Amino acid sequence: MWGKREVWASGRAWRGAHRSGVRRQPHVLVAVAATCGEQIHREVQDYYGKELQKTEDLKTNACITSSKPVPKAVRDALERLVVPECLESCWILDLGSGSGRDCYLLSQLVGEQGHVTGIDMTEGQVEVAKKHIAYHMEKFGYQKPNVEFLQVYMEKLGDAGLADNSYDIVISNCVINLAPDKRAVLQEAYRVLNPGGEMYFSDVYASQCLSETLRKHRVLWGECLAGALYWKDLYRIADEVGFSPPCLVTASPITIGDKELESIVGDCRFVSATFRLFKVPGSSRAGPGQVTYNGGIVGHKRELVFDANFTFKEGEVVDVDAEMAAVLRSSRFAEKFLIQPSAAPQGCRCKGVKICDPFQLLEQLAALHPACCPGGCCGPSC
Repeated sequence: MWGKREVWASGRAWRGAHRSGVRRQPHVLVAVAATCGEQIHREVQDYYGKELQKTEDLKTNACITSSKPVPKAVRDALERLVVPECLESCWILDLGSGSGRDCYLLSQLVGEQGHVTGIDMTEGQVEVAKKHIAYHMEKFGYQKPNVEFLQVYMEKLGDAGLADNSYDIVISNCVINLAPDKRAVLQEAYRVLNPGGEMYFSDVYASQCLSETLRKHRVLWGECLAGALYWKDLYRIADEVGFSPPCLVTASPITIGDKELESIVGDCRFVSATFRLFKVPGSSRAGPGQVTYNGGIVGHKRELVFDANFTFKEGEVVDVDAEMAAVLRSSRFAEKFLIQPSAAPQGCRCKGVKICDPFQLLEQLAALHPACCPGGCCGPSC
């Protein structure tokens, strides 16, 4: 599901050592950080394995799947599956695949020429997932399996032999918040993606940087909150790793149904949000453009809601900024669009200001559809 590596404590440990006059060797800090990460792993595993026996035992809705509508083609495979569009023949990597449910449904969506790899840190989950490979191969009418399951930490995909530039899409559903080293997760995802590839994932984000108390709270770790990233940090880390700026897709509120946890959390808010990140090669960056959706994507033949900022209707010319133009030009969506340089003398004439803040999007959605914000985003694999 999720892995271990240097954790958030390492930076504070180093600064604290200097303030106290104590000099610690780097290898000691790494050992301390690794120990903290291992402790988080054990506690979260215990929380899910011993304390949570059913959904009702959860104290928040952070790990409950939202009811966001999806196209019929995907609904037929699995409702509420975190999945992007245009999957045929794609190679997909699922971070935190659990017992393999999502992977088997994705294996049907990509077709026999596509491939799905599920990775999980838990040996038992991987073994359960492997038991159903032959069944699904026969069920889908495939001549050979197009799915595999590996036990590995998501921060160390190389340990399982996953090569550079080997996947078209990386997906994840509410597991990155459980990883002590988020940057390592995104770095590995970037490494294994092909140029033009996409990381499409749902996770939990905080309205502010979390306090030390929150980040060390055992129950809040298990509830997917203590490891929540401050949403602005996602943009920073994505840029450092090399991804294009994150595209915000959806957002839904997270509620806490426990008075004690509410008092601990204080004024910090949490949101479930879906983002898409792209590995855009430098050669694809050529300024803003005008794009026309050709239509035809299964489930989105007439209209493609790409994210919270861009909706493309078949045959309609849309002005896009340089970032979106580069994404469409370099990704698997390229053949679905006619992409031309912008006719505007000053570049993109996109209307309005882009929505980047998931809390702002949540407020807009609540204002438009007050009864359509049930909350939660993360499925059982969390």
